[in-house]
Amino acid sequence: MSDPATWDLSKTGLLTIDLQNDFIHPDGAYGRADQGAAAIAALPDRIAPLVQALRAKGGTYFSAQFTLVPGPGGEPLIAPHLKTLRPFLAKGDFATNSWGHTLVDTLHPADYVVEKVAYSAFYQTRLEYLMRALGVEHLIVGGIVTNGGVASTLRDAHLRNIETVMLTDGCAAFRDDVHDATLLSLGTVTHQMTCAEALEWITS
Repeated sequence: MSDPATWDLSKTGLLTIDLQNDFIHPDGAYGRADQGAAAIAALPDRIAPLVQALRAKGGTYFSAQFTLVPGPGGEPLIAPHLKTLRPFLAKGDFATNSWGHTLVDTLHPADYVVEKVAYSAFYQTRLEYLMRALGVEHLIVGGIVTNGGVASTLRDAHLRNIETVMLTDGCAAFRDDVHDATLLSLGTVTHQMTCAEALEWITS
């Protein structure tokens, strides 16, 4: 893997995964079901300075946002495993153009929004197209959850020969031990930095 210090920041994107009102805001779908976590709630404020710094260098901010497509009668099309895991998800949750689907205020608006229906931000989305069209060659990645959408996206980027930096404290899971284990397992496919280290790198 190349040293991020050699990257052209104007050809670098910052990608956040699922930092949406329905996941994070107390009035969102997860908040109403008392499914929040302090580590997750802290992420937008930690990542926002990086977005500003990267934009100042000509970089691009992408927000990948989990989407539940309304099916017959408006009921969301939910994968069976997710319905079992999160039975509280209901009509209107994570629906495109809804408040819950929207990126949290601290980070809104992104330069580009990518709707996703599964874990990875690359799976059946326009992310790779946008990167190529914009000349974005590298990604800095944070968001939720570390072992789900973040890990899947980083592994998919690796398979596409897209080099990445994973923000170790710019992503979180519902359990700290799961988060830590995932950081260890991803060490061979991505660079890893704290948000403070990444900010120093971007602004230097």
